[in-house]
Amino acid sequence: MTRFDAATEDERLKLFADAAAAHRARSGDVMTVDVDPDSDDTNGGEVPPWIQLAGTELILDCTDAELERLKTLLSEFPEFRIDELVSPEEAEGTNAVVTARSDANRVAGFVERAFREVYELDAEYRAWVTAI
Repeated sequence: MTRFDAATEDERLKLFADAAAAHRARSGDVMTVDVDPDSDDTNGGEVPPWIQLAGTELILDCTDAELERLKTLLSEFPEFRIDELVSPEEAEGTNAVVTARSDANRVAGFVERAFREVYELDAEYRAWVTAI
């Protein structure tokens, strides 16, 4: 890979697909996609959203409202399913592990829609692949 950030939907889809394919080809531990802090409009000093891919599992941290939006999004991705939900007492929200048995392009589409629909980011958000 030669680029690690993108700020339009088409560029992000290509970036996410390339990163997922590279992650799987290298048998990497984890691929991490972070939202550029300048693109994030969450309130209260929250950490910008991130999504990780570990083999066939996508990992996301969600508030209760985000978790409900995640479940709605998953209804459009029948090959993806929630495998585990963990809500530690010392943390707000839930860590969701989603099994994603699909190709890199479908994973990329899910990641893009998760950032837009689950985390409600604007269309112009910038994402960085920070680990492959």
